Amino acid sequence: MANIFDYLDWRDIELNILEFNEIDNLILSRLSYFPFDGIINDNEEITIKEAYSRYKKIGNKGKILQAEDTQLFPKLANSIRFGNMKLTQFINKIDLEQEKQFAAISIIMPDNTIYVSFRGTDNTIVGWKEDFNMSFSDLIPAQVDSVKYLENIAKLYKNKLRVGGHSKGGNLAVYASAFCNIEIQKRIIKVYNNDGPGFGDKVINSEEYKNIIDKVHTYIPQTSIIGRLLNHKEKTIILKSTQTGIMQHDLYTWQVLGDKFVRDELTDSSQLIDKTVTDWIREVSKEQREEFFNTLFEILNATEAETLSDIKGQWFKNSITMIDTYKNLDQRSREIMKNTLSSFLKIGKGNIDIPKINFKKVKM
Repeated sequence: MANIFDYLDWRDIELNILEFNEIDNLILSRLSYFPFDGIINDNEEITIKEAYSRYKKIGNKGKILQAEDTQLFPKLANSIRFGNMKLTQFINKIDLEQEKQFAAISIIMPDNTIYVSFRGTDNTIVGWKEDFNMSFSDLIPAQVDSVKYLENIAKLYKNKLRVGGHSKGGNLAVYASAFCNIEIQKRIIKVYNNDGPGFGDKVINSEEYKNIIDKVHTYIPQTSIIGRLLNHKEKTIILKSTQTGIMQHDLYTWQVLGDKFVRDELTDSSQLIDKTVTDWIREVSKEQREEFFNTLFEILNATEAETLSDIKGQWFKNSITMIDTYKNLDQRSREIMKNTLSSFLKIGKGNIDIPKINFKKVKM
């Protein structure tokens, strides 16, 4: 089976010979995760090749989010197709008070278009908190910033635009494209949502969303979980991943053939999880969801960890801290945690078609 690394070996052809495609989109959506802090200066345009050269010199290896990124970066830098693409306007902001994690970068391509790439959730706790906030909030801070960023790029450059991202970045790409200035929207060629969550009813039913919907292309793996959260009305393509369950969210496991993803169908487990989450959101009020996630992250924040990796690094110590924090919660907070989790589990069990299982034939 082949992935984006194989694509780079097979299709290392200049963009004017092989036009931009959905695999190029996936690769450029990953660029926003790279540690460009201290590498790209304000308003500077540098090639991917030059960015990698600077990266090696300053040693940002500790900031790499995924092991495969260390392989992808040099491969892009040394490729005919990507090496001379120019990077500009990198931004990376973490705001604990606003519960915001936002990063983006723009790639100027040889076909005179710009790909605006929004980063998805990194491993910061505040980043994950902002994701969960989508379940009860019509607007999160990163979505506000995504519109500002896209409009700023459109002001600086008059090129036509492609907008994309992976995970939360895909959600931001759609949101920014829908709610940017209408004249900018006309310059957008396509919007790419790579396994990113959808939106609440307020956004889905808005005229802004309806205006951009025909340009949106969403790609999700066959057992997608993240990409099926909330509401989607855009065209969705199901692709094949070599992983299982939540690990299919890893774009490095997505299978390609030529310049397209290998198509597939949604699995039963993806349908079950989607129905369970949807039913849970309908049954549990926004206020209950907000209280639940605020309490959950209060427990996580008690560890004083900034990233999920920090928690994992001292798992035993942090587990004790989290248990003690839960015990010290007031009765109302504990009830919220207990009742909300119980509701989710109850809905999940109710969505399983138990009668189809013939327990008499099961050997114990």
